[in-house]
Amino acid sequence: QVKLVESGGGVVQAGGSLRVSCEVSGRSLSVFTMGWFRRAPAKPRTFVAAFGLRDGSSVYAESVKGRFTVSWDNVKNTVYLQMNNLNPEDTAVYYCAASTNPERWQWDYWGQGTQVTVSS
Repeated sequence: QVKLVESGGGVVQAGGSLRVSCEVSGRSLSVFTMGWFRRAPAKPRTFVAAFGLRDGSSVYAESVKGRFTVSWDNVKNTVYLQMNNLNPEDTAVYYCAASTNPERWQWDYWGQGTQVTVSS
């Protein structure tokens, strides 16, 4: 079992920055990929970014490319999402997820979510 706990959400003005974190515990060595998703009000959950723990690769949704950066701290077992130049459209609940499948993304585990609000 893998447990994910997010933190770091909050309220920020447009153009500002925020970093959200997701601590991984339990069977963390079974995780191959960490992902970030978000759900805006009245919209479905969408992919934001992913980080491959074995090769350090990262993938981003087009809407956040160049503004968001995903990273991993191997000592703290924590994945971060650094969000810069935020705009009101980035307002959402942000979720981290873990994939234990080495061949494809399979999001078996989810965190509880953390609210990010960007004011105009």
